[in-house]
Amino acid sequence: MTAARERPTLEAVARRAGVSRATVSRVVNGSTTVAEDIQEKVKTAVQEMGYVPNQAARSLVTQRTDSIALILPEMPNRVFSDDQFFPGIIRGVSQELEAGDRQLVLMLAGSTAGHSRVERYAMAGHVDGVMFASMHGADPLPAALAGLGIPVVCSGRPLQNNSGVPYVDVDHIAGVSSAMDYLLAAGRRRIATIAGPQDMIAGIDRLAAYRDAVVADGQIPRVAYGDFTRESGAVAMRELLDADPDIDAVFIASDLMAHGALRTLRAAGRRVPDDVAVIGFDDIEIAQFTDPPLTTVRQPIVDLGRQIARQMLIILAGEPVAPAVLLPTDLILRESA
Repeated sequence: MTAARERPTLEAVARRAGVSRATVSRVVNGSTTVAEDIQEKVKTAVQEMGYVPNQAARSLVTQRTDSIALILPEMPNRVFSDDQFFPGIIRGVSQELEAGDRQLVLMLAGSTAGHSRVERYAMAGHVDGVMFASMHGADPLPAALAGLGIPVVCSGRPLQNNSGVPYVDVDHIAGVSSAMDYLLAAGRRRIATIAGPQDMIAGIDRLAAYRDAVVADGQIPRVAYGDFTRESGAVAMRELLDADPDIDAVFIASDLMAHGALRTLRAAGRRVPDDVAVIGFDDIEIAQFTDPPLTTVRQPIVDLGRQIARQMLIILAGEPVAPAVLLPTDLILRESA
């Protein structure tokens, strides 16, 4: 049996480079105080010997783990039943962190125990910063971690942001306004909505923009609520039809809910868009393949993830960061409206 090759040590690299162990340590950990010619000697020795720093020891020196946590305050069934939004956020975050040579740590925190686990993990110094996506309610965890000096960035404007935690969001108001303007211009005069959860900024802002538009047009708001899932969209659409069979349009606060609503409309014998126009929000991939294809408000999901990670990397670099980044939306016209 061939003996395992011994892992090169700092001492061995120092001997090869003809410098002290401390000098090798400083170069390996990114110090700029070592003369350039010495740095080159050390880097050459590192490369020749295949030296790989011990991450645990390196973290003690640099006070960095090069890992950043993305927290999803959702239960697992919610995350893994959504095959578009959460994967898009994770993909965007991963792309940006990979470019910044950082490791992503994904954690679910949809319960009190999950919140406590995240707090302990971050306080123990296992990650350099924490990003939050899909925030619910006035979640105290981002502010608590920020108060401990841990870098924090949120996706979505926190309901209460007295701590000044920076965030990245999309312009929900402008997006819904564009959808409502389109429906009103098309002559729709009994416009309903399926709103999202009212403990989330996305749900709150999208409902508020809908209400503003119908009230300004002299219409009565017709509202049912869902939780951004297909099933809840189907149920909410049934509620709307039962309450007012003559609605002629519906703005739906997510494409997944719109997918469920289209099934209900078809089962009820309503033609889309002839009888009822339908507009969703997100422009996830399924919007192109619903029957009929879904008119929707596009939010840049992957870019949202990238921007969250970008803000975090700016903070970790010690540079000032914008307190809020607002991304634009676009109305994508297809056959449902």
